[in-house]
Amino acid sequence: MSHQFNQFSFQPEIKTVIEQLNFQTPTPIQQKVIPSILKGTSVIGQSHTGSGKTHAYLLPLFNQLDTNKREVKLVITAPTRELARQIYDEVRKVIDYAGMQGTWIAKLLVGGTDKQKMMDKLKKPPHIIVGTPGRILDMVKEDAISIYSASSFVIDEADLMLDLGFIREVDQLLLRADENIQILAFSATIPQQLEQFYSKYLKNPLHVKINDQLAPEQLEHVIVPIRHREASDIIIDISKTIHPYISIIFANGKDAADSLADSLLQKGLNVGIIHGGISPRERKRTLKDIQNLKFQYIVATDLASRGIDIKGVSHVINAQFPKEEDFYVHRAGRTARAGMEGTVISLYDEADYRLLEKLKQKGLTFAFRDLKNGEWKEAKAWNERTKRRKTDSSTNSEAWKKVKKPKKVKPGYKKKMKNEQEKIKKQMTSKSKKHRK
Repeated sequence: MSHQFNQFSFQPEIKTVIEQLNFQTPTPIQQKVIPSILKGTSVIGQSHTGSGKTHAYLLPLFNQLDTNKREVKLVITAPTRELARQIYDEVRKVIDYAGMQGTWIAKLLVGGTDKQKMMDKLKKPPHIIVGTPGRILDMVKEDAISIYSASSFVIDEADLMLDLGFIREVDQLLLRADENIQILAFSATIPQQLEQFYSKYLKNPLHVKINDQLAPEQLEHVIVPIRHREASDIIIDISKTIHPYISIIFANGKDAADSLADSLLQKGLNVGIIHGGISPRERKRTLKDIQNLKFQYIVATDLASRGIDIKGVSHVINAQFPKEEDFYVHRAGRTARAGMEGTVISLYDEADYRLLEKLKQKGLTFAFRDLKNGEWKEAKAWNERTKRRKTDSSTNSEAWKKVKKPKKVKPGYKKKMKNEQEKIKKQMTSKSKKHRK
């Protein structure tokens, strides 16, 4: 096993899992939280998509798993069925790779499945429950299962739980858990409401914030000016120049996503669509089609994309710039994962200058490009025009200061002063150009 993971003193079974997963070096979030989780400390982990947080909690929790009694020891909650299933798949891998089939028992509890059949399967309690908080709470209220015996409780994508209104169910579950339970909460952001929730349940937690997901070396950020064009037309041009394995195209909200998807389909681009307005069955079918590589392009909204993990995303296209910098980071985090390369291409206009400036101050480097005759061309930096406006404004102001004010006001004096100001401004601009040469 890679010596970087030896520092954690894992059990032999977990060392085998790490070898089978081909993990070489712990990611920053794994490095920071694994020692504390092994000690039973509650943790608030703040990191972005693709940071390795799932195994940051799975490896140490399985390492400490007590299976002497057939009772629930570990509860893992996720805000969407798709994400719960993906975490459950990773749980199954850990069990299989450790050779603990039949010894470590795990069950998936999500909606959309027969409730009675699920209750029957829980007559012998599993050691690990993975699911959505609503369905787990259903089973607890029906007395089909108890989580009071659980030693650890995971809240994955906690900020999305809050956004989707599921934090109430998590609250109800924790009221039914042992008050000394270890809580591991992971999210990309911590809104104020989430801070209040954490302070209610987490006692002296370790708080780890990882900031290095914004600009990994393998991730290229390209911005393209819209210039009064249709976003769908630009994306069609982009699709002819890139060769994505899978590309997620982000739109701001369900209506914008529907409109964009329709326009792209009409223009001949085969796209799938994922957002909160699509039924769970339809979303499941789309995800299956994506896994089977039926779609190279997926139009998505921010909330929908956070609740799923689409593997193999080589390109992210922002049809619209997000409203906040955190959402830009979430979107960018869908690609360049696990050391792979990735590209984020964002369409922008003047309304996005402020956000671009904020991202630039965070250390993000953008490549300025546009498409002409089906080829990428270098474009002027987004802030060049802004700089020019500031310079023009400054020159105007200085020129006015040099205009002589008339002692007596006569008809037409404003026009004469304006002409004088323009004359002085031209002289100043001419001198400035000579000086630059």
